[in-house]
Amino acid sequence: MKLTHVTSTGDARMVDVSSKSIVRREAVAAGKVFLQSATIDLVKKNQLQKGDVLAVARVAGIQGAKKTTELIPLCHTLGIDYVDVQMSVRSDGIEISSRVVCQGRTGVEMEALTAVAIAALTIYDMCKAVDKTMQIGEISLTEKIKHDVHP
Repeated sequence: MKLTHVTSTGDARMVDVSSKSIVRREAVAAGKVFLQSATIDLVKKNQLQKGDVLAVARVAGIQGAKKTTELIPLCHTLGIDYVDVQMSVRSDGIEISSRVVCQGRTGVEMEALTAVAIAALTIYDMCKAVDKTMQIGEISLTEKIKHDVHP
């Protein structure tokens, strides 16, 4: 398997996508933060000292997607057209999903994954004072879609 971000001599490089066509690209990612039931109750009742966990984590996830190029050194700077971050409170934690859309020459997988990761880290930060056993679960890309752009 040939890695696209590594030269033949092993040096890291940014991939040249200038010859690729502009297409509509979407990516969906998901993850979970596992919490104690008492912490879940506090989140549901909006009783954590730092504020509304779900609202802050949603905005943080959106901001994370937009800042991906600043966090991941070899990512391309993209004009993101849409970011959605959703959370579902479950009996054992908070499930997070993100959907990112752009029209470009390269995909938005890293932006979708970053959105979930930053939302999860924000939940962790906001709940750490009351839950010492929290765990951030597996974060994964669940969907990648590419559509032709029609003028």
